[in-house]
Amino acid sequence: MASPVRIRLPRRGAYILPSLFTVGNIFCGYFALTEAFKGALGPEAAAQHLDAAAKAIGFAVLFDGFDGRIARMTGTTSAFGREFDSLADVITFGVAPALLAFVWGIRWLDPVTGGAMLEHLQRASWFLGFLFVICGAARLARFNITTDPVPANPGQPGRKYFVGLPIPAAAGLVAAVVHVVNGEPLFWWAWALPWLAILLAASLLMVSRWRYYSFKDIDLRRRHPLFLVVSIAGLVAAIWFYSEPVLLCIAMSYTLSGVVTRAGGIVRRIFRRLHPRPLPPESDLTAEA
Repeated sequence: MASPVRIRLPRRGAYILPSLFTVGNIFCGYFALTEAFKGALGPEAAAQHLDAAAKAIGFAVLFDGFDGRIARMTGTTSAFGREFDSLADVITFGVAPALLAFVWGIRWLDPVTGGAMLEHLQRASWFLGFLFVICGAARLARFNITTDPVPANPGQPGRKYFVGLPIPAAAGLVAAVVHVVNGEPLFWWAWALPWLAILLAASLLMVSRWRYYSFKDIDLRRRHPLFLVVSIAGLVAAIWFYSEPVLLCIAMSYTLSGVVTRAGGIVRRIFRRLHPRPLPPESDLTAEA
């Protein structure tokens, strides 16, 4: 009689080290939500609570960058960790920034100067906040089901890219704008228009096919030039002493990098159509034959 074949079921459980960073990500998202709710209660201490929510999202971006990298370095990647991280990102980088964007940019607009425009801005903010969450969730779902996400315009061979703006970067952009003014909410209705435009642009960039550099080809286990180490140390010092403008410049630069890369590709293709490469002389073709 043939012996029965034993099917090994996947072991239940989670790797502790990367999961702890994901838990830290969730905690920052939960803290940001509570602070945003507190900022919506009264204008007196709104700036303090909203700035705290923005800082929490910033720390969550740091935790999110570490959990995946540590999992790859230690060989502890798993399907559970990937799904756990995605669920955490929906909370921290989807729901929390959307609520923060509404409370900071719309909640405390002056009803006297806003007039009838205020109601339209509130409706638009609710819609764009919901769009931000939906686009972020769709971006995560597309990333999870793609085994090797390569954009239609892959760029330089050997460099790894994200397809669309990553949701932590979109959330970081919202948090950086709030943090640069130390959480002071908007009161004049005209400032809400560019703010809603930024929210719409970030939402659409997340579901775009444009490429963003992933930094995954930087191996921390290998030797790197001393200049890179000094540059990273200088960046950390700049963030520590001048976090408001530095973080905003980083968030804006990364968000616009995909737009610039896409625009550069379009310009190059147009230039090649207008100025095609000349064919070699007929004598050279005959000689080669």
